[in-house]
Amino acid sequence: MTPGALELALFGFVLGTALATAAFKDVLAAIIVFAAYSLGMAIYYAVLLAPDVAMTEAAIGAGVTTLLLLLTIAKTVRPGREKLLEEVHLPGLLIVGTFTGAILVTVTSFPAIGATDAPIWSNPEVSQYYLEEAYHDTGVENVVTAVLAGYRGFDTFGEAVVVFAAGVASLVVLHSEVFTRE
Repeated sequence: MTPGALELALFGFVLGTALATAAFKDVLAAIIVFAAYSLGMAIYYAVLLAPDVAMTEAAIGAGVTTLLLLLTIAKTVRPGREKLLEEVHLPGLLIVGTFTGAILVTVTSFPAIGATDAPIWSNPEVSQYYLEEAYHDTGVENVVTAVLAGYRGFDTFGEAVVVFAAGVASLVVLHSEVFTRE
């Protein structure tokens, strides 16, 4: 399946904002463009039918990270305006270009969304096992919750640790102390 106009437009937007984020010398401009990049990625994940990843990207990438970066530059001194854009580092550009090209070649070999010949359908016993045995194995009625909390518990725990660390970092940056010493 070839990508549609929406997918190509989103890809162009995400690629453009990523390049602009790297190119801007002004920190505030880079943060604003980075927020747009995160929002574009959230929309792209939603188009790819990954709403959990889309919500996480929107909340953490476009929301919390942008807020933390804006608060950081608000509490620091901004340098004078010398040049708007960074100078291009050609060896770095070559490496990033090669890596991006390799990713694009790899992505074009992926099966189409919903294709019946996708690898996930080559082993339907696993999906069927989750659907039939999730409640018995975990005691959780919702199959998605059972998979995330029961079968992929360590992965979910790692994600929770990352979110907790982001919360602690937010408190440190904001100088908010939850517990006061007396």
